[in-house]
Amino acid sequence: MKLKDIAKIEFWVATALYGIAVLMLISNSGEGVSSTYLSSFFLPELFRYSIIYFSFLLLNFCVLPTLFQQKDKSLPIVLLTALLLTTGIITGIFNTYKEAYMFQQFDSLTDAYNYFFLKGFKYSIWLILTISIYVCLKKLIVYFNDADKRIQDANNQMKLDAVFGAGVWFVGLLLLLATGAPFEMILCWTLVTFAATATVVYSIYHLIPLVKSNGKSFKSYFWKLFLLTIISCIPLGLIAMLFGHRILPAVVVLVHTGTQVIVSAALSWHIYKKRTAATTELTKLRTELGQSDASLSFLRSQINPHFLFNALNTLYGTALQEKAERTGEGIQKLGDMMRFMLQENHQDKISLVRDIDYLNNYIALQKLRISRTSDITIETQIEDHLDNLQIAPMLLIPFVENAFKHGISLQEPSHIKISLQTQAQTLYFDVYNSIHLKKDNDPEKLQSGIGLQNVKRRLELLYPKQHELIIRENAKEFFIHLTLQF
Repeated sequence: MKLKDIAKIEFWVATALYGIAVLMLISNSGEGVSSTYLSSFFLPELFRYSIIYFSFLLLNFCVLPTLFQQKDKSLPIVLLTALLLTTGIITGIFNTYKEAYMFQQFDSLTDAYNYFFLKGFKYSIWLILTISIYVCLKKLIVYFNDADKRIQDANNQMKLDAVFGAGVWFVGLLLLLATGAPFEMILCWTLVTFAATATVVYSIYHLIPLVKSNGKSFKSYFWKLFLLTIISCIPLGLIAMLFGHRILPAVVVLVHTGTQVIVSAALSWHIYKKRTAATTELTKLRTELGQSDASLSFLRSQINPHFLFNALNTLYGTALQEKAERTGEGIQKLGDMMRFMLQENHQDKISLVRDIDYLNNYIALQKLRISRTSDITIETQIEDHLDNLQIAPMLLIPFVENAFKHGISLQEPSHIKISLQTQAQTLYFDVYNSIHLKKDNDPEKLQSGIGLQNVKRRLELLYPKQHELIIRENAKEFFIHLTLQF
């Protein structure tokens, strides 16, 4: 919610409460009231409500926002001081009318006026302090809300929820104090509100996720919350017993139990479901965006595939005419790889068998290149029966490409070992190769393509908490181990 919307809600809620308070004051006065009633009660109360209302508007919309934002704070401080003096003087004057019966208790008029005006200034300080605390809480909520948009952090959201609960308590406290509610009612409101806030926060971030992880429903959560409510009645009742009347503990326990069972349980469950749905949708969008980015990065790193595929067909025909069998075989396998890229690479999931075919074609093509070098060992153990498993395309090939790119040297002994097995719904993929540093004049030395960083990102997006990737490297060897759960 934007600040402008919050300001509109605050203005209309404050205006409505002020109007209701004035109407109730008028309705209670009845007909034919005496002038003493008007001067001793009606007018002082009307001015008290008006002071609260206009002080809230002035502080909330003018003085305090200016005090927070401006570098030169002289003007808001002057306004704040003027409001304090004006409110104190007006309250002191009307106290002399409202509590005129107390004059006889003082030794002199000076003592009486000192008492009434001191009381008025105390009320003024309390009023300004209360509204200031409300504004600070509101700014704190807005701050945490903005931070939560920047950083999706559960701890940050938890702080926001706690501050919001404190804000609800404070608004209620302000209303109770403004209407002259007794201390017992304020204590009950405080205990129940803080207990409800703690219950909602605990439920959203611990209790409901625990119930959900065990496959349980709302019913299981409700009874756990009910047990927690019964246990929490003990400390709340003891606190109420220490500070309130004998009947207060029973009232606190009843209100607390009803609030937790009726309000907190339903509210926590609703908030959790709403946030989970929003998080799921956001994760889905991020995954789709990550797939698009990864595919785009891959395609940008390639020559135009349609042009290359047509050129390969031409070269394949030429090789057959010239009886260059090895060249023809290599071109054919490369053509199969290009066909795979054109037809299946853009799908979300493909058969693991097809992805393995692409992998085997690439390995066979590389073997043709190094077949006449005796110091190079290529060992593959790739399972044939893959139980119709589906996989995101092009996840495995970057590891094999990396092995041939950095693990093969035509001048030094080299080795590559590739192993792929499946068990139940889990794939185990290992690539182990030697390392040979590229020469400074090698054009591939500084080229990384989409490489390992791309496939790491795709694994995080496509298989969150469903994969384990281990990469180990020393001066002469490189090893990767990928475990993937379907």
